[in-house]
Amino acid sequence: MHQVINPAILYFGTPVVLVSSLNEDNSPNLAPMSSAWWLGSHCLLGFGARSRTPQNIIRTGECVLNLPSASLAAMVDRLALSTASDPVPDFKLNRGYRHEPDKFGLPGFTPVASHIVTPPRALECPVHLEATFKHAHPIADEAPDLRGRLVCIEVQIERVHVDESIQLEGHTNRIDPDKWRPLIMSFQNFYGLGPRLRDSRLATIPESAYRTTPPPGARLSER
Repeated sequence: MHQVINPAILYFGTPVVLVSSLNEDNSPNLAPMSSAWWLGSHCLLGFGARSRTPQNIIRTGECVLNLPSASLAAMVDRLALSTASDPVPDFKLNRGYRHEPDKFGLPGFTPVASHIVTPPRALECPVHLEATFKHAHPIADEAPDLRGRLVCIEVQIERVHVDESIQLEGHTNRIDPDKWRPLIMSFQNFYGLGPRLRDSRLATIPESAYRTTPPPGARLSER
């Protein structure tokens, strides 16, 4: 039987994203998050508005979305409870966060130059999405206790880099879902995808049918 409950969080399972951005002193920042979803060439990213990463994205107008595979869970976890903010804000101190100036070095990720934006990419991640900032949307501003605390950042994907190991054989611009094993966050814990259960009838529609026409100057692929 179903029960009515009131959970504190509703993280039912979304991919982990390592967002690289530039701090005010131009040092690279790398922050894990999992409130992300894509539609066409745009992505929406949910943050606490007081965190460093959304402030960096809004200020500089760019970022990189690095998607780790399930095999990188231990490296990603080393970033947990770390922040580039110094001093550490009280609300993060109360949750056990500590200041970490080297957000790439701490987990062992290798920064590599992006093609279009300034923040570096995390080499070990199989997918890098270079992105530019479009809009900031406040969340739950109608609630006095949440006003100004949550923000949704809309970015546009400008260039896509993927490791050749996850490309679909015989296709230049497609990813093989049987080879791509994203790291998933579900209720504060890491998970991976299981094997394909069955073919979906949606898969009879060519992927190209979903491509949105990018605006002038947008570059979605290296190839």
